[in-house]
Amino acid sequence: MNLKNTLLAGGAALALVAAPAHAAGKAKNVIFFLGDGMGPTTVTATRIYVYGEAGRLNMEKLPRTALIKTYSLDAQTTDSAPSMSAYMTGVKMRNEVLSMSAETVARVEADGHCAATGNGAPVRTFLELAKAAGKAVGSITTTELTHATPAATYSHICHRDLAYDIAAQAVPGGAGANPSLGTGVDVLMGGGANHWTPVNATTNPKGRPDGRDLTEELRAQGYTYVKDATGLRTLPSTTTKLFGLFSATSHMNYELDRDATKEPSLAEMTVAAIQVLKKASAADNDDQGFFLMVEGGRIDHALHGTQVQKALGDAAAFDAAIKAAVDSVDLSNTLIVVTADHDHTLAMNGYGQRGQGTHVVDVVRDPATGTPLVDGDGYPYPTLVFGNGPNRPLVRSSTDTVNVLDKNFTHLSAVRVASETHGGGDVMLMAGGADAELFKGTLDNTRVFQLLKTAAGL
Repeated sequence: MNLKNTLLAGGAALALVAAPAHAAGKAKNVIFFLGDGMGPTTVTATRIYVYGEAGRLNMEKLPRTALIKTYSLDAQTTDSAPSMSAYMTGVKMRNEVLSMSAETVARVEADGHCAATGNGAPVRTFLELAKAAGKAVGSITTTELTHATPAATYSHICHRDLAYDIAAQAVPGGAGANPSLGTGVDVLMGGGANHWTPVNATTNPKGRPDGRDLTEELRAQGYTYVKDATGLRTLPSTTTKLFGLFSATSHMNYELDRDATKEPSLAEMTVAAIQVLKKASAADNDDQGFFLMVEGGRIDHALHGTQVQKALGDAAAFDAAIKAAVDSVDLSNTLIVVTADHDHTLAMNGYGQRGQGTHVVDVVRDPATGTPLVDGDGYPYPTLVFGNGPNRPLVRSSTDTVNVLDKNFTHLSAVRVASETHGGGDVMLMAGGADAELFKGTLDNTRVFQLLKTAAGL
């Protein structure tokens, strides 16, 4: 429980309500936090897990709130690609499409790429608008750097799975580069180094089939490249362009599995990104400020696997990154927005006993005695369950919740599917700092893009 102790020790220091209100267009800096899959029940459960029922997460101390509708152009329940793209472009698009016009179809051609013409057109992202206005820009995540959420900020593509093509778009001047990025995204960090480095049958079998080493191409353009926590913690003080990949393949580890000697926390990544962006803005952009996107991406993956403790651990780490950002900026000229791209099917049920920590991931217990309550078949059942997922016993038994407190336990589901799906419910948005008062009511995710533009004067 070291993570929770750290959060508790620093939680009282957060004070956002004192930030003065400003006229629209006064947000010199914008930090957009995206908790992937962080629906309302996940927020509630994380609060109880870390602070108890009466506590508050750092994100909940932000003074402005709204509800966000997340449906995509073709589905009641969105996937991450069109939802994050809607936040970043103001355009509804089909599931699996990234930052393209509404008519784009998620179709991969026989050659393994999107069609060169005839399948939609790029739609400018908020990151690109900020870059064009002279701001320093960054995008960081705990997922692969080419995953849907970060990719929606800097790339345009018909299908989110084309990771090698997405990576190529981030390299200024290279084949397949996104010209709207100008001199490039100033800070990029996440996992999935294989999408950026050449294939090698022995050492990098999932590497780039085109043989390019994008890390070397970026270094040649002035980027500092880091591969581990030590590299990030010992950045040269002159760094104004930062590229970090913290896993050889796939995503970074879940927070509860993270080796702090090898992988930085999301809070560390956030602080480093802000420091570099401040220097980049002052040095190269006439101090026009910065835009940073921060994704807690593995909340979503744990929920797909119905591994509740891992989801809450990553949500708590995401919340710690929010506090780290607040402590690193001036809220009189910085807007901080926290939201999610979609919900999940997680539900909190029963009339369980109150209590911080593992109580919320335990079985439902009688408030008076602490003994497990039972279902209609006479068996204990978890407080947190899923509408669908892989763990649906055909016949319940007395042993199917025995390991409920194990961090790898897959929680029970009502409908059997191989991987739990997203949920279509509204998600929460919380905002603080300059122009945060713009965010209120029930909003479409496309409307958030317009409000971000207004706040930043773009």
